[in-house]
Amino acid sequence: MSAFNIYMSGVGGQGIGMLAEVLSRACLDAGHRLMGCDTHGLAQRGGIVVSHLRLGDESLTPRVPQGEANLIIALERLEAVRAADEMLADGGTVVYYDTSYQPIHVRMGETEYPPSARVEEVASRRGGRVERVALDGIDDPRMQNVALLGRVAALGAIEGVDRARLAKALEGSIPAAALEKNMELFGRAADG
Repeated sequence: MSAFNIYMSGVGGQGIGMLAEVLSRACLDAGHRLMGCDTHGLAQRGGIVVSHLRLGDESLTPRVPQGEANLIIALERLEAVRAADEMLADGGTVVYYDTSYQPIHVRMGETEYPPSARVEEVASRRGGRVERVALDGIDDPRMQNVALLGRVAALGAIEGVDRARLAKALEGSIPAAALEKNMELFGRAADG
């Protein structure tokens, strides 16, 4: 596989680490060579958290270069806009959960919170595709990352990483007590 870059972004406490772990497991199971890194920064204070995954033999560093993300997965709308603006490759895909978990710079009045249409507007500048996810009945907002994984599976967004591989990786990453609800949500997002 030629280089394929995945950039994940959210706010501390939303589950970027688990999202990256599941994607890494599924990509390795599909036979991809991968490198990755996380930046946790102000995660405990509601700050931005990002994770980088790079697939293929051509990647020399674990960080996705600016403007080279083939796939962006964002756990809230402002992070989807920011990531698309800074990181999206020409023709890339943005999959985001349409919720407004306001990062600290919004709460401090440094940034205005964007409407959903802004994600489309920013991605369209690079010929990007946008997939908005918003499901009813999620008891715990920390499960929104699982909904995004379901939609990534439905889109076939990563070569060789299908629904079965992602489900297997989820089963190996989620504690038994929460597994049934998460797998049900994953299935709903993959089917919808």
